Amino acid sequence: MRTADAPAVIELRRCALTYPGPPPVTALAPCELAIGAGEFVTVVGPSGAGKSTLLNVLGLLDSPTSGHYLLDGIDTGALSDAQATALRGRRIGFVFQSFHLLPYRTASENVALALTYGGVPRKGRAELARHALRQVGLGNRMDALPTTLSGGERQRVAIARALVGRPSLLLCDEPTGNLDSATAESVLRLLEELHRDGMTVIVITHDAAVAARGQRTLTLRDGVMSEQARP
Repeated sequence: MRTADAPAVIELRRCALTYPGPPPVTALAPCELAIGAGEFVTVVGPSGAGKSTLLNVLGLLDSPTSGHYLLDGIDTGALSDAQATALRGRRIGFVFQSFHLLPYRTASENVALALTYGGVPRKGRAELARHALRQVGLGNRMDALPTTLSGGERQRVAIARALVGRPSLLLCDEPTGNLDSATAESVLRLLEELHRDGMTVIVITHDAAVAARGQRTLTLRDGVMSEQARP
């Protein structure tokens, strides 16, 4: 849970992204945003509003064309491509609507693969993967292939894969979009548990009920960001 003096994991300072034309398209208008360590923030808006652009900027997949993005106090605009890739690998975990699991690899192997480019010795990857799977409640499914797992279990493997590098930020893009309501609820409870344990969580969603689970909700419309008032 965030405290008043919690350090900012994310700071956007007049951050914007415009795609060149003609005509130029402003995908993200200049915005200011601070998200502290341990916050749970949801992001909503219609299709084409800029949600994916925001996710790509926060995930260091796209660079803003103006302004500054600080991640854990590091000005990402000053980094080379190699430095940005390394920072992304150390600090950010991604969870997507599609699970992106290799069908011929076990749950444990899928999670361990996330450590391949992180400088973790091969000998230590398996134990870190097992720990991450236990963290998401899949200690009994480590050797299962994705084809034998339920949708909720596969999403939990994907979350374990995102967590195994011990990131400071978890970015989730429609993580319940492919799940039935009961399974989606179990995944949301897991994200809330991670948040209570101190993880900074950002969830992009079209579902108002999912959005309401966050401490704060940001709205994007035509690239312009605003924050919804809470009762």
